[in-house]
Formats: sequence, structure tokens, C-alpha cells
Amino acid sequence: MIKIINYGMGNCGSIQNMLRHLGVDSEIITEPRQLLNASVIILPGVGAFDHGITKLGPFRDILDEAVIKREVPFLGICLGMQLLFNSSEEGKLSGLGWISGNVKKFDFSSLQNTKRLVIPHMGWNEVWASTENSLIGLNESRERFYFVHSYYVSLDEPKYILAKCNYGYDFICAVQQNNIYGVQFHPEKSHIFGKQFFKNFIELVKCSKHV
Repeated sequence: MIKIINYGMGNCGSIQNMLRHLGVDSEIITEPRQLLNASVIILPGVGAFDHGITKLGPFRDILDEAVIKREVPFLGICLGMQLLFNSSEEGKLSGLGWISGNVKKFDFSSLQNTKRLVIPHMGWNEVWASTENSLIGLNESRERFYFVHSYYVSLDEPKYILAKCNYGYDFICAVQQNNIYGVQFHPEKSHIFGKQFFKNFIELVKCSKHV
């Protein structure tokens, strides 16, 4: 069963509705013990880094056991992606630390077009694959997703980058390290592109021994 973690920081209902349109069963959960039989875990996220990692506190041990030890497929969305990393310029607390890197705030001070760019980065934007992968097509027709964020991730290992976007400059918007996936955009708000993304993700994790 796909489990969507409701820790008070995300669009759980929108994700579940998108999965329902694909004919995929999922459950929104609020208790750590409900992750025990998870075949896939989705962590949405909207809000501040420190608040998010604090609210996720009760789930930490069981998440480490499921995702790191048992290698249950995991997808972090927006803040849920940023929490995968070691730290953020937005706060003082440590993140999950599952992927080595940190989260940085957009800084357009050195750009000539800085007056035309506002923070947060909000709205539709094109995404392109930086390496061949099963989530985002590597082709000339770039896919468009919906973004709402003021921070972006910086990886220590470029090999884990799946896709990028541009807002003032190129930034990473999708990552994968083994069974752990993260996207900065909101596929649950991205209509046909989001639906295709979730379809790709479900097909991908079906190949896992856990599904």
C-alpha cells in the first residue's frame, strides 16, 4: 500500500486524488505505526524547513528503518524533497541526511534581470532531464510543472541529479539516490504532466521487490 504521510505540512488530499485517477490505492496516514506495511512512502511538504523536520520527528525512526534499511521506495515533494538533505539556509536544524547536500535560498543579486524575478518562484515552469531516467522524459519537448518555493537543493554528488529547471539560473528540481526520489515541483498540481509523472513513478516502483 502507498502511504502518504500527513504531518501537517502538505497537500495529501491532492496527491491521493491524483493517484485515484490512475486507479492506484493509497492511504493518508498520521501515525508512525501505519508505515509498517508501506510498499511506497510519499512525503509532501509546504512550509519552513525547521518546522517540517520538527513535525516529522515522531516518524524519524520508522522512516529510517523503512527507507534506509528495508529500501522501501520513497518520494519527497517540495519541502518533502528538501528535508532529505543535511541542512538548509532557511533554518538551524539538521535534515534527514539521506542524500548528501544542503538547501540554499535563491539569490539574484548578481543577475541583471533581478528586478523581474521575485521570491518565491511560483507558477508553471519547464523541466528538463539532465540524465536518462524513467520519471522525466529525456527529449526536446520539455515537461511543465507547478512550483512554489524560495529555496533549492545543492547536491554533493551530481550523479544523483535527475532533472533541472531555470529561474534566474539553473537549479536542481529532481533527484534520485537508490530507492529515494525527490522533486521540487508539485506533481499533484501539475495536471497532465503531474499525472504522467505519478504514472511513471508507480510503474518504476512496481519493479521494486517491495511492491
